[in-house]
Amino acid sequence: MSKILVLAEKPSVGKELARVLKCNKTFGGYIEGEKYIVTWALGHLVTLAEPEAYGEKYKQWSMETLPMIPATMKLKIIPETAKQFGVVKKLLLSKEVSSLIIATDSGREGELVARWILEKVGFQKPIQRLWISSQTDKAIKEGFAKLKDGKNYLSLYRSAQARAEADWLVGLNVTRALTCKYNAQLSAGRVQTPTLAMIAAREQEIRKFVPKDYTIVRADLGKFFVTYQDNKKQTHLFDKEKAQKIVEKIKNKKFLVKEVNRTKKMMPPPMLYDLTELQRDANKFYDMSPKETLNAMQNLYEKYKALTYPRTDSRYLTDDIVPTLTDRLKAVSKGDFVPFVSEIIKNKKSIAKACINNSKVTDHHAIIPTEQSADVVSMSTAEKRIYLLVVKRFLTCFYPNYTYEKIKATLECMGETFIATGSVVIEKGWKAVTTNVAEEGEEEEQTLPALKEGDSFVCESIQLKPMKTTPPLRYTEASLLSAMENPSKFLTDNHMKEYIEGGLGTPATRADIIEKLFSSFYIEKRGTFIYPTSKGMQLVSLVPSDLREPLLTAKWEKELEAISKGKQQKNKFMENIKGYTNALIKDVKDSTEQYKHDNLTRTKCPICGKPMLAVNGKKGKMLVCQDRECGERIHVSRATNMRCPTCHKRMELFGDGDKKTYVCVCGFREKADSLHKRLSEQKGASKSTIQDYMKKQKRAEKEEQKELSAFGKALLEALKD
Repeated sequence: MSKILVLAEKPSVGKELARVLKCNKTFGGYIEGEKYIVTWALGHLVTLAEPEAYGEKYKQWSMETLPMIPATMKLKIIPETAKQFGVVKKLLLSKEVSSLIIATDSGREGELVARWILEKVGFQKPIQRLWISSQTDKAIKEGFAKLKDGKNYLSLYRSAQARAEADWLVGLNVTRALTCKYNAQLSAGRVQTPTLAMIAAREQEIRKFVPKDYTIVRADLGKFFVTYQDNKKQTHLFDKEKAQKIVEKIKNKKFLVKEVNRTKKMMPPPMLYDLTELQRDANKFYDMSPKETLNAMQNLYEKYKALTYPRTDSRYLTDDIVPTLTDRLKAVSKGDFVPFVSEIIKNKKSIAKACINNSKVTDHHAIIPTEQSADVVSMSTAEKRIYLLVVKRFLTCFYPNYTYEKIKATLECMGETFIATGSVVIEKGWKAVTTNVAEEGEEEEQTLPALKEGDSFVCESIQLKPMKTTPPLRYTEASLLSAMENPSKFLTDNHMKEYIEGGLGTPATRADIIEKLFSSFYIEKRGTFIYPTSKGMQLVSLVPSDLREPLLTAKWEKELEAISKGKQQKNKFMENIKGYTNALIKDVKDSTEQYKHDNLTRTKCPICGKPMLAVNGKKGKMLVCQDRECGERIHVSRATNMRCPTCHKRMELFGDGDKKTYVCVCGFREKADSLHKRLSEQKGASKSTIQDYMKKQKRAEKEEQKELSAFGKALLEALKD
């Protein structure tokens, strides 16, 4: 009897599919049942071949061999996962297998994972596609009952293929050109470079900024404060003498209420989460990086089956989801959410109409809870935080608008105008659910007494507040995501803003781009803010000018979207990319710019003997070899969550083994073993807490050892015999 092969993206998902499909015979790399055989990739099993696969001359990095433009792109089996590829290949070609169901992630990259494997194997049997937005048993069963024809997703594959090949052509060519030209570890790409350019532009703006002094005059009228306002409705006084004269004029004088305006305002509940908005909020409220948020979301989708598909760019639901909402509400009815869910179900509240829009959903709807109750107790802190954010956002959409009255009072004293603003809550509405979240742009206002025209108050004291104008803020990871999502203001050509709708990259790739900028030492984090390094600032001036513009990637995404919908040919797109690559390489070759290492140390590289560079990695300080063919890295210190016993700031950990020492900016330092022992012996301190911390620290150290920049990985591959 012939069987149907099911190809999942990861072992964890494959095992869940096998369980639902009643496959119970486990073998190496697959699970078999009466009707189905379930196997899996390990992420990608197949990828694009390195440059040296196209000829011996590409083994050495040289300007003479650029640009590298193969007639056709070759695929290669990834060595680290070759064993599993062999298992999958054997199953695909087995006479026992009659057809295939692609069950990789339901998106562009998931399609690429499967199709590259099939192309490398030369698979010719019938293909169906499982396309689901959650990993619950119910969703899996419904998905298998409504399988799609694999041919419907060929255009999506062509789009993913075009994206990968174009990034190879532009990224590897420009990276080799910059590295060879300036003999430094430099890399560029159509998303990372314009993102870095935005950070560098903000830095230049801040450096050029000249602050101006100004004054604000505030008067205390006993029950509330009023602020001076000039005839242009400005509260900033740049003339200090004028401010002083106003102070002298109104001392102990009577203020008369001239006008009271009351405006009823309504704030609808915020829209449901897409990935980018969720990453923004997680960074804003919990200082989680976009990558951390995506990883937590992926676990909540795959492992806990608690939330729907994470890599979505939609904040809407389709009509067919509405009948499932009651079951989803019941699934989240735990702890603090019980009264809210009970009220919604009891009063038969419907989700806000603004949340339902079929036309605004392409591959996947907004992120919402599934119908399956989640095991919150087993979740990590990060997973719990993301889960609670999504549940709160979901519940708010069943509540009415937040309604309040905005009050603005205009008062007069000695011919001068003063204003006071405040607000009164009329109906809390959806804000009852999100008591700990302050809305962006919302200012905390004073509570005003009942005011009416003709009321008078005596000035009790005056506050003269000296202030300075401030430069624009540096990016946080949250605000950088916003800029990547909507980078139109960074375009120099206003006529091209219509093409920027897609933003820089996609919701699924932005987190990796930001991480790559950190790991390549183009940016560093100080507190919550992102600073470009000297290397990053220099790179922006070295790369070809149009590679810095957000327009390139926006146009690519627009064309890739057209390819995925069958409205554009992949070949035409790739011909344009090849021409563009030629132009970029010429630009680098002809450049007269210079690159200078300004972070050289006296420490010699233990491998090649050249002076090493001091860099600030995201997780601590490092020494990195300047030689592109060496790339040796030494960890100097690591950022930790251990708080200083003296000032309670987070400390850095220096040294290895029994020489590990915690050091704080306040001057405190103590050997790690000694501090851990002392803390665990303190009254009320938990030994398990210290042990948990140590385990996390060791895991972090292991991860750091594994960590190599994307450039480093490409370089190591390129240097293999």
